[in-house]
Amino acid sequence: MKTLTSLIQKLTLLSLMLWLGNVAQAQVTSVSISGQVKHKSNTTVLPYANIILKTAKDSAFVTGTVSNEEGRFTLTNVKPNDYILTVSLVGFNVAKQKVFVGKLSAFLDLPVIELVENVQTLGEITVQGKADEVSAKMDKKVFSIANNISQSGGSILQAMQSVPGVTIESGKVSLRGNDKVTILIDGKQTALTGFNAQYGLDNIPASNIDKIEVINNPSSKYDANGSAGIINIIMKKNIKQGFNGKLGLATGLGALWQRQDNYPDVRPQYTMTSKINPSLALNYRTNKINAFVQVDNLYTHTLNKNEYTTRTYDDGTVIKQQLKRNRDTNFFNSKAGFDWFLDNQNTLTVSGLFGTEKILDNGDEPFFNGDFSKRLRLWTFLEDELKTTAMATLAYQHKFKDPGHLLNFGYNYTFHREDEKYFFTNAMPTFTGKDSFKLLSDETVSDFNLDYIKPLKFGRVETGVKYRKRDIPTNMQFFPGVNSPLDSSAGGPATYKESIPAVYGNLVFETRKLEAEIGLRMEYVSVNYQVSPTHNTYKSDGYSYTQPFPNVRLGYKISDNHQLTFLYTRRVDRPNEVDIRVFPKYDDAEIIKVGNPALKPQFTNSLELGYKTSIPQGYFYTSLYHKIVDGTITRISSTVPNSTLIYAIFQNVNKSYNTGIEMVFSKEIAPWYSLNVNANVYRNQINAFAIMNLYPTPHISSSDEQMLVSWNTKWNNIIHLPNKTDLQVLFTYLAPDLIPQGRIQQRFSCDVGLKKSLSNGKHELVVNATDLFNTMKIKKTVNGDGFKYTSADYYETQVIRVGYNYKF
Repeated sequence: MKTLTSLIQKLTLLSLMLWLGNVAQAQVTSVSISGQVKHKSNTTVLPYANIILKTAKDSAFVTGTVSNEEGRFTLTNVKPNDYILTVSLVGFNVAKQKVFVGKLSAFLDLPVIELVENVQTLGEITVQGKADEVSAKMDKKVFSIANNISQSGGSILQAMQSVPGVTIESGKVSLRGNDKVTILIDGKQTALTGFNAQYGLDNIPASNIDKIEVINNPSSKYDANGSAGIINIIMKKNIKQGFNGKLGLATGLGALWQRQDNYPDVRPQYTMTSKINPSLALNYRTNKINAFVQVDNLYTHTLNKNEYTTRTYDDGTVIKQQLKRNRDTNFFNSKAGFDWFLDNQNTLTVSGLFGTEKILDNGDEPFFNGDFSKRLRLWTFLEDELKTTAMATLAYQHKFKDPGHLLNFGYNYTFHREDEKYFFTNAMPTFTGKDSFKLLSDETVSDFNLDYIKPLKFGRVETGVKYRKRDIPTNMQFFPGVNSPLDSSAGGPATYKESIPAVYGNLVFETRKLEAEIGLRMEYVSVNYQVSPTHNTYKSDGYSYTQPFPNVRLGYKISDNHQLTFLYTRRVDRPNEVDIRVFPKYDDAEIIKVGNPALKPQFTNSLELGYKTSIPQGYFYTSLYHKIVDGTITRISSTVPNSTLIYAIFQNVNKSYNTGIEMVFSKEIAPWYSLNVNANVYRNQINAFAIMNLYPTPHISSSDEQMLVSWNTKWNNIIHLPNKTDLQVLFTYLAPDLIPQGRIQQRFSCDVGLKKSLSNGKHELVVNATDLFNTMKIKKTVNGDGFKYTSADYYETQVIRVGYNYKF
């Protein structure tokens, strides 16, 4: 018995020694501490909270950070010890808690830290600083609309004018000289801005926009469409408790003076055009529900187009024309919904949107010979168009117990109707004819998505599936008059059908020095375009593909203030339904736009190397980028024998390349003055091509290689004047650039805005001017087979506005 007891004691001692040895071997010398910051009353996450870690013994500073957009933070390389963690955010009481860091675990995940709102001081604090626009990952740039005084009270398109890297031309948005941009609203494509396209941005009020995200190299969680990148428009959402809202009114005048005289027989062009934009946003929030209503109405008179064109043909024929379009627009947009916080882990969001856009265009287009001695034709028209959009959205989010662990489900249904009528008077030297046509297009889109996010010890994993079904039946009816110029046999019904299932996975990995994001999206696309059998040129067509779209982002932190990032993405630009629409468009009587149902997608590989350094009260960012496009989609202008009509038709031409360098410098020079300077220098190249155009009769178009180095810059100045008054001055310059078959000349504008806050921000007055000196105009030169033409468009860019906002 004594021997057995002795043996047990020895084995116990040996086991204890082995256990202690294992413990000693498992001890760590540095620990990562993570956590999440939330609002105590409504459990919403709180980004940009200051996190400070100090020693408990003598309050010596150890490390610090700022919570990200999800309210999460991580402190790395913390030595075992006793600490005090301090969390602070403007408008909230400071939270402190003790933290013990031991030697047995390399990771500590703290319970959620809840901050209590400081009601007494919330209305008296003015925040002067702001976060860097370029994200720490350098994968996107974020710009607050609150800082955009010079375009306040205008449309979404006008709000983008001051965003670095974004250029606006003829109602379309370009990034780094490329207009293949996908526009999202709150992370989703909608009929308001177009699926696989962009339109209507100049008619959508910007009153309720919070910020704009520019994503040049999107990850796999985004749709693969849009080779230039993504612009994500984030709408405002109130997180204050109780009932509150914002009432706004902006009004203004545009085209203050006439820049170019009309040609003979043209009705007066719009000047001193009126604008009015009332807006209302209401919000009611409790611990269980957040209900919201947003209503906007934008009513405008606009000189939408005033283009002077000279066409010169190889046989010596010269034709001069003016296309003037006076536009009346009323855009009404309403959105309502609620977030239902079922419990701390589950949230249900239901929302709906209804919008109408009424457009009336009165246009004149005379045609003269080279010396104006003879009028060849006078084309006048009235366009009556009504667009109606209805959307319903259902979103469900489940938060697992560990912070950042999420499951999201969404369903979005969209109905969009385009009801368009054109009435023409075609006055020729020997007769006058009356013609018209009607286009009806109904678009229905259903989107399903399921997304899953799981935090890891050194990053996170994201995965999900999405399915889109899209149908667009259209019907063009021509009503020709005497000797009609309309191609009535090109009308009839046509139906566009699109089906896209996709699956993606994305892995994010991070250490103190290195970070990586690697993803893959697999996408199957089936497009079928059914054309009327009676169409005189085109037949039914379509395409399908199964393609991978990978993305890679590698980052290296040289130090806390210096970082390098490499990015690679593969993306696609699928033709939009309007691009393949087989009906000729007669808003210009002799430069006629036609779609092409044989159009196929273009695929783009993008490489980018970025560098960012933080400086006192600012930052500097630069990136080198290179894009290779296969099957480039571009509109080609051509003629057919024995005709002076020009047909502009979308085609897939050869490869094209876009190479450049972008730079952003932002700094607070003094407490009263800060600036942001953005410059982009790039080289565009389109290889030589020869393609067959089928409309109106088969003919070949060709072009030699085109190449041009261009650049643009924006200089944004913010000046803080006394008595809570801010002044913004924005200068924009765009150098000559490459366009299909030609060049576009330099452009310049100056925008100015003044904002004054009253009663601690409850009242706000804004006065601004876009293109103050009325210098922005579009001049182009296009060279085709057997002809060339030059044009100058003096459309309305100058607008003076006055606005008032009341927050309650």
